[in-house]
Amino acid sequence: MAKREREFTGKHALMLFGGAFAVIIGVNIALAVSAVKTFPGLEVKNSYVASQEFDKRRNAQEALGWSVYASSAGDQVKLEITDADGNPVEVAKLTATLGRATHVQDDQQPEFAFDGQAYVAPADLGPGNWNIRMVARAKNGTEFTQRVILHVKG
Repeated sequence: MAKREREFTGKHALMLFGGAFAVIIGVNIALAVSAVKTFPGLEVKNSYVASQEFDKRRNAQEALGWSVYASSAGDQVKLEITDADGNPVEVAKLTATLGRATHVQDDQQPEFAFDGQAYVAPADLGPGNWNIRMVARAKNGTEFTQRVILHVKG
């Protein structure tokens, strides 16, 4: 019995293209839903009120002349805060949130302690990019806020 060769018809082409677009649209919808569900979205409760004080807070923070550098070694994270002359700064109070930029499920609140040169804290760090959202209060009461990027090699 001779085998009949199958023909690729317009119906087949329509099903092929329709199936490919259905997969693309389905994946896009799944990714959009995931993005909306995992992003907290809220930075400030009232952006107008926050904007009214922005310049004043920024100028006070810049007047401190501080620089911040983050690094990690093993299960320790280190924040080096230095003044305009490069000397270590000991702040009145330091709070920080260590987390990923893309989601909040890995967020940690490390307990930083000043060792005379920098602030060190134990942290559970996987490889990749991390953000440290820190708030430090100078001894004169000035608030210093900064997002510091930390790259952890795998």
